[in-house]
Amino acid sequence: MPTVRYGEPLNVLVVAKGHPYLRDPFMAIFDQMPGIAGSLVEQPAAQRLMNTKAMEGYDALVLYDIPGINFAGGPEFVEPDAEFKQGLLALLDHGKGIVALHHAIAGWPAWPEYAELLGGRFLYQPGELRGRQLPDSGYHHDVPHTVTVVDRAHPVVAGLPDSFPLTDEIYLSEVFEDSVQPLLRSSATFTRDNFYSAARAISGKMFSNEGWLHEDGPNLIGWTKRARNSPLVYLQPGDGPATYDDPNYRQLIENAIRWVASPEALAWAKQG
Repeated sequence: MPTVRYGEPLNVLVVAKGHPYLRDPFMAIFDQMPGIAGSLVEQPAAQRLMNTKAMEGYDALVLYDIPGINFAGGPEFVEPDAEFKQGLLALLDHGKGIVALHHAIAGWPAWPEYAELLGGRFLYQPGELRGRQLPDSGYHHDVPHTVTVVDRAHPVVAGLPDSFPLTDEIYLSEVFEDSVQPLLRSSATFTRDNFYSAARAISGKMFSNEGWLHEDGPNLIGWTKRARNSPLVYLQPGDGPATYDDPNYRQLIENAIRWVASPEALAWAKQG
């Protein structure tokens, strides 16, 4: 199945920072996409662009950031200000497509609606989510696993094989399976013994799950959903250069951008 192409050229605002990343290898993903121009703006400056007026010249928004957490503060969770909330929600009501990648699922932990918009949350500390008290989430770097496409007909997976290998960081975190449409699943085993505690990591105890209890999690690592009136795609892979360079991962991101920027995706989102 060939890549699905809608209107181009497409201008994409790429938002990053809040989590360490290698800027040039990451942006090389977008440099190699024909007909797509990615413009990188890092947090916190990017917050002032995430509104309908500033995004007029952009066809889609890519999130690769963790806003709302001050890791130096222990961590300290900061709620977004009213201007940002109003601007982002207006942007989503307008119908701007979003592709969220990897650690973006941890963003704005003090703002419950943000998790609902993305379809889940990675918790750096134990906390309440959807009325439940939950432990912090888990992580494991460099895990070899097989990614399987579960919705063969969706444009986001066009041109991909039915399954492909990937070595990347995976998360044992909260996924709102009742609110998303699955695209990708992982062959990894999402149980407590295969992950490390995020809270222990940020306290200086990396690669530890001592005393950490977590329920088994879903193996869902890619989905699409409606975020108000906007089509949104979340792809859990994306930790570093080995994944950035993977041709299937690049195809996924390109397809996702083209789809969320398309009239078809916008019409689908507004039907909800």
